[in-house]
Amino acid sequence: MTKQIICRIGEIPADSIKECKTEGGMKLLVANSGKEYYAVQATCPHQDVPLCEGLFDGSVLTCHQHLWQWDIRSGAPLGLAEAPLEVYNVFVEGDAVYVDSQGALNVGELFAGIAESTLAALTAMARREEYAEKCLLYKPGDPAEDFFVLDSGRVEFQIGRDERTSPAGFMLKKGEVFGWAALLESQPYRIASARVLEKSVLLRINGKRTLKLLESDPASGYVVMRRLSALIARFLAAPGAK
Repeated sequence: MTKQIICRIGEIPADSIKECKTEGGMKLLVANSGKEYYAVQATCPHQDVPLCEGLFDGSVLTCHQHLWQWDIRSGAPLGLAEAPLEVYNVFVEGDAVYVDSQGALNVGELFAGIAESTLAALTAMARREEYAEKCLLYKPGDPAEDFFVLDSGRVEFQIGRDERTSPAGFMLKKGEVFGWAALLESQPYRIASARVLEKSVLLRINGKRTLKLLESDPASGYVVMRRLSALIARFLAAPGAK
């Protein structure tokens, strides 16, 4: 668990919300529902609207822009909302409210549960980068040196080229790995494209350095590469993939 203080209990009255920032600079919306505290992503998943400007009745959070609503306890969408909120584990110690700011590498299916020392080394290698809306990360034929892990935001991943590209692409969620050609020794160029659909935070990690790290921990390496093969097979077998 990565424990970070998010606010003091006196800063948020009962049945109120406030945008807060962790020591690491991550913005979250913190809600005081009676005597229970909850933390969710700070912006609406529909558009980049601060949720702290919305309405909160003690249990339901409403974005004022298009009236999307969520259950503050679970982040589950209600009414018009078409997407859930990302929820963070919160706990209180003394007069402080803490959040478990678990990173994308921890929650992602590719690296979850591997040896802690290997995960720590991988985390140290990751470069945290922010990308603007509509930014093209890469396209087929580009050099495949790094892979990415989505930490926040929305990224569309498409397999193929031109008319052979899947028509809708795949929307990725937090912790999902893409750009995985960088982890394949025989694939030096991109075979897919990735585009940022809204302001997003990504972890960028060098593929060759990762492979070398996994060679030093064969047990973790076996787990990761087995999951990677299943991940690739799933994308290639998905309807619309060419």
